[in-house]
Amino acid sequence: MSTTRILDGGMSRELLRLGAELKQPEWSALALINAPDIVRRVHQEFIAAGSEVVTTNSYALVPFHIGEDRFRKEGPALIRLAGRLAREAADAVTDRKVLVAGSLPPIFGSYEPQNFQPSRVQDYLQVLVENLGPFVDIWLGETLSLIAEAEAVRKAVATSGKPFWISFTLADDEAAISGGEPKLRSGEKVEDAASWAVSSGAEALLFNCSKPEVMQAAVETAARVFRKMDAHIEIGVYANAFEGETGDAAANEGLHDTRADLNDDAYSRYACSWAEAGATIIGGCCGIGAAHIHRLRKTLLG
Repeated sequence: MSTTRILDGGMSRELLRLGAELKQPEWSALALINAPDIVRRVHQEFIAAGSEVVTTNSYALVPFHIGEDRFRKEGPALIRLAGRLAREAADAVTDRKVLVAGSLPPIFGSYEPQNFQPSRVQDYLQVLVENLGPFVDIWLGETLSLIAEAEAVRKAVATSGKPFWISFTLADDEAAISGGEPKLRSGEKVEDAASWAVSSGAEALLFNCSKPEVMQAAVETAARVFRKMDAHIEIGVYANAFEGETGDAAANEGLHDTRADLNDDAYSRYACSWAEAGATIIGGCCGIGAAHIHRLRKTLLG
């Protein structure tokens, strides 16, 4: 476990905790517009908790959230601001190296693979890549529901000269929790996603924004595929704390309730199981805050 890298946690609830206003449709993008200093503070608090990688607050900087017109007019400047805030927080650390991951979200909505538009996706991804590029160390395509979304990210960053990580969100209904074959929200098998990752050149394959109960099986499946194909790709996990079933609801639909049982100690126990299964990059997603990350780092790294 000593080689585990610690990610940050979910941005939105930490923004709320520190006093930012969030509402739909802009969601976390609203903090960049109205309270960028609070975005900076969230990065700083995650770093203080032990994060070795902080992710840019660019997840909601897509037309799905801020609208087509605002994306074209204000998007590039907001994307650069998201990159700069993360970069400045990382560079202020003097006792260790903190990396910045450039968040590349599902362009047409979270948990909505049926809305993917391959003919249009690069128009939006290229704006994100161009404007985040000067500030990031690695690319993170995250909360992707189908392999085609991941392939779009691969193409978008292909000439950037920077490594990329791909993170899929998993089906986490009762069938999945009860031990069904791990699948993406599109229904595609994790086994197939892992095989794609080997051929893609990704530096890491992660699973995020799903219940912690379904993550271990996905890690074990990916590790098995990588061993079989003799591939040296890192595996990561950053689960969410959503309450109830999320399979039939878009992640963007307001503020989900979070689980009372998933405190920092409970989350750290899950993290240990992921590390034992082969994950070497671990953090948190929606509802996992700085306190969780502090405990997680202490548990995994001592």
